Amino acid sequence: MTAQAMTTAGYVVKTLDKHLGKDIRLIDVEDVTSICDCFVIAHGNSSTQVRALSDYVEHELKEKYDIAPLRTEGYNSTNWVVIDYGDVIVHIFNEEMRGFYDLERLWKDGKEVDIEQFLDNEGE
Repeated sequence: MTAQAMTTAGYVVKTLDKHLGKDIRLIDVEDVTSICDCFVIAHGNSSTQVRALSDYVEHELKEKYDIAPLRTEGYNSTNWVVIDYGDVIVHIFNEEMRGFYDLERLWKDGKEVDIEQFLDNEGE
């Protein structure tokens, strides 16, 4: 994974964690596909939380780091929102849809990255 992708993914992971995203995963798929370097996957407990998490990610990456998505899909359905940052693709699901699509299994040939390095374990 490129350094830029790792940096962007770290910002996404930190934002999702801060706003209570559930079961956050970072999967390096650079050696598996050419569509991106990595996926960040998380879920919310409700459609409201899915939408809020996607809002937080887009807002914080733009305001704090001047990184805007190339496109966002699924915002109106709030079952599965995809935010495309080019080298990083963010998937935010509701819990049911996450279990149904099971991207972690689908992309099992990718390498899971330990997200602890991005988390603020001392609180903000």
